[in-house]
Amino acid sequence: MYIAMVASECAPVAKVGGLADVVHGLSRELLLRNHALEVILPMYDCLRYERVEGLDKCYSNLWVPFYDHWIRCDVFSGTVDQIPCLFIKPFSQENFFDRGSFYGEHDDDARFAFFSRAALEFMYKTGRQPDIIHCHDWQTGLLPVLLYELYEPLGLDHPRVCYTLHNVRHQGVTGPHILQQAGLGMHLLAPEKMQDDVHPGAVNLMKGGIVYANFTTTVSPRYAEEIKQTELGHGLQATLHANAHKFGGVLNGIDYSVWNPEVDTHIPQQYSPQVMAGKFADKQALRERLLLQDKFKPIVAVVSRLDPQKGVHLISHAIFYALANDAQFVLLGSGSDDAINAHFHALKAQLNDNPDCHLEIGYDEELSHLIYAGADMLVIPSAFEPCGLTQLIAMKYGTVPIVRATGGLADTVFDANHSDRPYEERTGYTFEAFDNAALENAMGRAIGLWYKYPRYFHQLRLNGMHADYSWDQSGGHYLNIYQHIRA
Repeated sequence: MYIAMVASECAPVAKVGGLADVVHGLSRELLLRNHALEVILPMYDCLRYERVEGLDKCYSNLWVPFYDHWIRCDVFSGTVDQIPCLFIKPFSQENFFDRGSFYGEHDDDARFAFFSRAALEFMYKTGRQPDIIHCHDWQTGLLPVLLYELYEPLGLDHPRVCYTLHNVRHQGVTGPHILQQAGLGMHLLAPEKMQDDVHPGAVNLMKGGIVYANFTTTVSPRYAEEIKQTELGHGLQATLHANAHKFGGVLNGIDYSVWNPEVDTHIPQQYSPQVMAGKFADKQALRERLLLQDKFKPIVAVVSRLDPQKGVHLISHAIFYALANDAQFVLLGSGSDDAINAHFHALKAQLNDNPDCHLEIGYDEELSHLIYAGADMLVIPSAFEPCGLTQLIAMKYGTVPIVRATGGLADTVFDANHSDRPYEERTGYTFEAFDNAALENAMGRAIGLWYKYPRYFHQLRLNGMHADYSWDQSGGHYLNIYQHIRA
């Protein structure tokens, strides 16, 4: 099968969040299964070019329609971790991808609508006929619309489209001008097509992707139900219900060649479920690096963006609850909100001399590996979480997750006390309410087990380490979807 993966991100060259990891991990899995695959990306000026091998121009003078004129583009090819990638570089006064950033521009709608059209124009001009075009989030939501409205009649009639929603809080709601820019008709501003369900005068790019794609997925089964049935759909509930026959949740995987204590080169000592001594050596190394005192205490950690979605008020509360209950606490995180960053910098100053606490405001990839390896518990108190990767990583490293039961967190972490699963499948602690009392209940149970029943706590570690959340599982589900829509 030949798959064209069209996205705004792919780790490690263009990464803002989990979308980049999914595009990278799923692409690698499909290549390992001997499918032909190309990832198509914008050629941002802020790409990590040092991670692209063999970057070279492969197509010149690709002219792409934009309103009443055409914009010239070149296309470059290269490989990223053995993944074949194509990068589209436009030349115009708009400087679409020469802004020093991936997102956050006033004309993001125009930038990514242009990219979606350019990707299809490139396939059309080069005679590419992928079996599957797999596109992601609102940035490529216009692509299925363009394919079936404009390019299928021109002969690009072989591809079928799989469309994945990573976070429906961001839907690409914009004005009708975007249809004019892309060469589409105003007939699409209709309730059953691209008209936004909340703002009738607006165009919703994500809705267009859902309506026109052959199948739409999101990144966990629980999140699929939440966005269809609750306010977490942010206005898309009716559209998802109308398209329920071609919508489902597929849990993200993680790359065990990167996140695996048996092979991780970022940690002082590697370890496995059979030989766990290295984990306790890594705990000691974490204490030494962060200047924590060497005492018989569990280490509770948070590795997270500091964002309202992640439950920042509960993260703050977790710090003081852990310290008051004979645990040490480590935080690694930063956010885009100045007030939230200032709050955590103030906490850092307040707790600077506490020998049981270290707050690292920022992001450090190497340190994150050491925290996963050295911590005993990881707290993830999210307001919502489409899938979540940190709980999957924590489990692989024998670090027991304490999570709010939402989205992918509820699909992957099974409570040590209350789950209906067999004990050998229970992997952590969960809580339902989005408040301090619920968090304290889960943390108290986890810390209590660590002190009072260390043998049972060790078994929880091993249960998580034995769970399989590799891309092997998720890749198989996606291939079944691809074959279904091809049939």
